[in-house]
Amino acid sequence: MIQPKLKQVVVGLALSLYLTATATAQNAAGLSDAVKTDYQNYLESLFIHFHKNPELSLMEFETAKRLAQELRDAGFTVTEGIAGTGVVAILRNGDGPTVMVRADMDGLPVLEKSGLEYASVAMQVAQNGQEVPVMHACGHDVHITSLVGTARYMASHTDRWQGTLMLIGQPAEERIIGAKMMMEDNLWEQFGTPDYGMALHVSAQIPSGKLAVSTSAMYSGADTVDIAITGVGAHGASPHAGIDPVVLGSQIVLALQTLVSRELPPREPGVVTVGSFHAGTKHNIISDSAHLQLTVRSEDPTSRALLLRGIERIAENMGRVAGLPEDKLPVVTVSNESVPPTVNDAPLTLRLREAWSEALGAAVFHEEKRLGMGAEDFGFFTESPYVPSTYFAVGGTPQAAFDAAAAGGPPVPSHHSALFKIDPAASVTLGVEATVIALMELLGDD
Repeated sequence: MIQPKLKQVVVGLALSLYLTATATAQNAAGLSDAVKTDYQNYLESLFIHFHKNPELSLMEFETAKRLAQELRDAGFTVTEGIAGTGVVAILRNGDGPTVMVRADMDGLPVLEKSGLEYASVAMQVAQNGQEVPVMHACGHDVHITSLVGTARYMASHTDRWQGTLMLIGQPAEERIIGAKMMMEDNLWEQFGTPDYGMALHVSAQIPSGKLAVSTSAMYSGADTVDIAITGVGAHGASPHAGIDPVVLGSQIVLALQTLVSRELPPREPGVVTVGSFHAGTKHNIISDSAHLQLTVRSEDPTSRALLLRGIERIAENMGRVAGLPEDKLPVVTVSNESVPPTVNDAPLTLRLREAWSEALGAAVFHEEKRLGMGAEDFGFFTESPYVPSTYFAVGGTPQAAFDAAAAGGPPVPSHHSALFKIDPAASVTLGVEATVIALMELLGDD
């Protein structure tokens, strides 16, 4: 039999938990209604504007200008021109932690064929001087619209949180150089190192209304690698008179396939892909050079070092096998466009996942295992100095589209496709809701 005093404690605890859960549900419902209303009245037209007016990496001049004005109108102190077109908006609201939220701004050189009535017909002169079509084929229009929606909500509810909110509009994510450029422009020295970081990405491969988040890597690290091969040219009918760089390059390509399959631990992810092989000019000429272009993906510093060392070892030693002198061995170069993996801070991510679960329900999570090794440059913001961060995804495609594809209908277009399209209402509103819930968890004054 429960003692009276103990019974009072149990009942009191149960009542407290009930009231907390009720308050959380009420707050979530109020947030959802407010965000949906803001989308209908304001954010929808803003999204359409961004979608119809995409700009290429490092050339996001009008996008950055419009984003800066939106954030300024919301009440933030805005600085433009960071690393060229980067935008930083600050809202200080008393004592508390500083939380950074990033949204990328750039589009892609793709001719849109989505069939949307607001499809982009934008053209832009690229940095190489060629005029190309431009499209938001990766959802960055969703990201910056969600950032504005988050700014508008947080600025109008300053009675519910304390601290500093830092919003970043980042250029050139598609070229995975924008974050690094902003850091090289002394981002933290200018605005202070945040205590926490966040970013989101809309995903066409996740049903709308769903969130995806991991306590480990959300995106892989990527290295861009070039292998320059110097052979000895000859007539195609006299191969004995030369050293064929095409054959040598082919041997290198095949040998590289053993790196992941035989040197990387089986449960450690890694990819070595030769995406380009250039050599020769004519059928009957053995060229004197060849050029291989590789992308290398990893999620661990040890694995990255193993793969890069292995590429160099294989290239050089296959050159020796071919009979090249020591001063003519293949040369391996790792580009400065390399990016670290985007690895979520586990304690922070578990904390935010719990907040999302309480506010949106456990069913909001999309638990499907990540299959690819796509890369992002968000890790430059969080790697050094280390900033605990959480990167998450919001679904962008209605479930009906997946059902239709499974029944033999058209497949769901991938990112970077000319056919790419998402459900903006569901994507933007969940993007704003999830970000606000996370911010209130980290900055809330309750």
